[in-house]
Amino acid sequence: MIEPTESEDVRELDRFLAAMESIRSEIAAIESGKITIEESPLRHAPHTMGDLVRDDWDRKYSRQSAAFPNGEGFGIGRAGKYLPTVGRIDGVYGDRNLVCSCLPIEELASN
Repeated sequence: MIEPTESEDVRELDRFLAAMESIRSEIAAIESGKITIEESPLRHAPHTMGDLVRDDWDRKYSRQSAAFPNGEGFGIGRAGKYLPTVGRIDGVYGDRNLVCSCLPIEELASN
């Protein structure tokens, strides 16, 4: 369940709802067979600047929908759009598994 708080203004809530509607429309396209899960925008997200400007766009969806899934940077405009510098490195492994890069406890204890 999602509960809006007094710290979120109406504009931010509208952006959130637009994102949820966009995700639902992507799911509907998969359910109807229009696109496969492997070809979906969400599977290829995040779309980097390099993805969007390369000459050989081979995706089943447009560059426009990759760059602005909610249309023209809903609520922030094109100028406020943040494009990540890297895509997924190893799929969702890091999202599903805790990866600790800390020093071993033994090494910390000896210091």
